[in-house]
Amino acid sequence: MALIVQKFGGTSVGSIENIQNVANRVIEEKKHGNNVVVVVSAMGKTTDKLVGMARELSSNPSRREMDMLLSTGEQVTISLLTIALNAKGYDATSFTGWQAGIKTEPIHGNARITDIDTSIVAAELEKEKIVIVAGFQGLAEGGVITTLGRGGSDTTAVALAAALKADKCDIYTDVTGVFTTDPRYVDNARKLSAISYDEMLELANLGAGVLHPRAVEFAKNYGVSLEVRSSMEKESGTVIEEDVEMEQNLVVRGVAFEDEIIRVTIIGLSNSLTGLSSIFSLLAKNQINVDIIIQSITEGQPASLSFSIKNEDLTDTIKILEKNREALEYDRIEWESELAKISIVGSGMISNPGVAAEMFNVLALNDIVVKMVSTSEIKVSAVIDQEKMLEAAKILHEAFQLSGNLVSHKHSL
Repeated sequence: MALIVQKFGGTSVGSIENIQNVANRVIEEKKHGNNVVVVVSAMGKTTDKLVGMARELSSNPSRREMDMLLSTGEQVTISLLTIALNAKGYDATSFTGWQAGIKTEPIHGNARITDIDTSIVAAELEKEKIVIVAGFQGLAEGGVITTLGRGGSDTTAVALAAALKADKCDIYTDVTGVFTTDPRYVDNARKLSAISYDEMLELANLGAGVLHPRAVEFAKNYGVSLEVRSSMEKESGTVIEEDVEMEQNLVVRGVAFEDEIIRVTIIGLSNSLTGLSSIFSLLAKNQINVDIIIQSITEGQPASLSFSIKNEDLTDTIKILEKNREALEYDRIEWESELAKISIVGSGMISNPGVAAEMFNVLALNDIVVKMVSTSEIKVSAVIDQEKMLEAAKILHEAFQLSGNLVSHKHSL
C-alpha cells in the first residue's frame, strides 16, 4: 500500500461543487488501494477577504492576530472536505496544522517549518482513514499559531510527504502542469512533461507561481517525488525530479517573468568593504528579500550599490536605510520603479555557452533596455521596463524554440 500526499489549492476548493470534485479525486486515489493525506488551502479568495476585514479595523494590525485570523480559512476547508468524504461513505478526519504536529519558528506571517511530529497522522493512517490537514499553518514554541506565507500549503504538503516518507506528493492546481512560460499571457506556451528540481526552483524563485520555492527546496532536499496536476482535468501533469531527460535537446526549458520590481541605488558609500555586508545584514534581519545586486567601485571615489526588491518592500527598505544612515556612511538613496524581471532557465545552459549573449541580442533587436543582470549556471535574469515585460517574454519564448510540441514523458495518472 503506497502513501500519497495530495494538495489542493484555493481555486480547487473554491466552492461546494469544487469541494465535491476534490472529494471524488481523493476517493479515486483511495480506491487504488493507497493511504491518502490531503493538504488544502483556504477556499478561493477567503484569505484576501480576511485581510480586507482586518484592514478596515486597522491600517497596521498585529502580526500575531493576523496569523490567528488567517489560519481560520484553511480550517473551514478541512471541515467541509471531511464532511463531503464522510457523506460519500469514506472514513476521514481533519486536523489543523498544529494538531498534525507541524512546528515552526516563532515568526508571524512567514514562518518556516522546523519539525513535524507525525505520530497523530500516522496513527490515523494505521486505521486506514483519509487524513485532511490544513495547509499554511503551524505552531511555534509557547503555543503560538503561525502562518507560512505565500505558497504555504505547497510547503506543508511537501514537508508532510517528507516526514511521512510518502511515495509521492501530487500538487493539484488550476493548471495542468508546469509550462514553458505563463500560458495566461503567452498563447503558445507548452506544458513540460518533466523538469528538474533545480530548474523548478529557479522558475519558482523567478516568479512562476505554480509552486512555491520552499516547497521545491523541501522536495529536493528530501527526495520527494512531485507532480503538478490539474484538479479538474484527468491527465498527466509535470513530474519534478532530480534527473530529467532533455526534451528535444532544449537548452532553455522555460521563461519566467515578474513585475513590480524596484531598483534601489545607494550613492556615495564611503566604506565599500564593510558597508556591503552591513547593508545586506540589516535588510535580512528585517525580512527584506534582496535579489539582483550590482556594486560599482572607482579607485579613489565613493562606491555606489544597486539592488532590486519588490514594490511592497520599498517603504520598509528606505526607512531602515535612512534610520541607519550614519552607521552605513552613504550620501543618498535613489530608486526606480515600474520595472520587471525577465528570466530564462534551463539545465542545458551549463554546457552551452552563448545563451546569455543570445538573450541580450534578442532584447536589443527589439529595443528592450537591460538595466540589471544576474546569472547562475542554469538561468539568466534581466531587469527591464515593466511595460516591455510581456513583449520580452513572448520574443524570448519564440527565440529559444519553446513553442513547439514537446516530447512526452511516460508516467501513470
